[in-house]
Amino acid sequence: MLDRPIWSALSTRHLHLSLGGALARRYAKDVNVFASACDDGPAALGALAELVPPGESVYVLQVPDIVVPAGLSLVKAGRGVQMVATGRAPAGAPAEDLVKLTDADAPEMLALATLTEPGPFLARTHTMGRFLGIRIDGRLAAMAGERFRFPGYTEVSGVCTHPDFRHLGLARRLSTAVAAHIESRGERPFLHAWITNRPAISLYQSLGFEIRAEVDVKVLRRIE
Repeated sequence: MLDRPIWSALSTRHLHLSLGGALARRYAKDVNVFASACDDGPAALGALAELVPPGESVYVLQVPDIVVPAGLSLVKAGRGVQMVATGRAPAGAPAEDLVKLTDADAPEMLALATLTEPGPFLARTHTMGRFLGIRIDGRLAAMAGERFRFPGYTEVSGVCTHPDFRHLGLARRLSTAVAAHIESRGERPFLHAWITNRPAISLYQSLGFEIRAEVDVKVLRRIE
């Protein structure tokens, strides 16, 4: 399931947030931009292409090399790493100032993610899982939460800090808290990072995550 985390999520815990069928699915357009075929066979790839209307793009992320379906064009490509927690999250600092974010916080969450670009984040991305934040002087200074979810696993994602509040250890505290809560449910945390983002990879390694595999990431657009 980790090899195709988008499909694993869309076909199980995030089925209610998805569009598509038995061969390919994508997130609802205000939730996220990720999509996946169930495999790389012609039928599944054709179903994936049908989910992308003219003028729109989707992101695909998986361990196997991504095959671009007929009818879609490659817009952007990159390589990342998939990291999986190898043990319990280390004990963090007192969490009194960590707050659970809700629908009421959605505009601020979107604004912070738009500014810092932790990954695709839309108006309802926060509904994919539980998000925590830290407020300083009333402002949302940092946040982290859950993205892809499927039986036994939940992804730590959306980790970002406003430029005004960097170098305070907020990302570490939030990542630790999110991972600990995932583990409290009997699930295993995992996450993704760009292969070139050594600071992030080092941070997650210090929190007990290890690289499991490289992942292929592509942005695909409908050929008009």
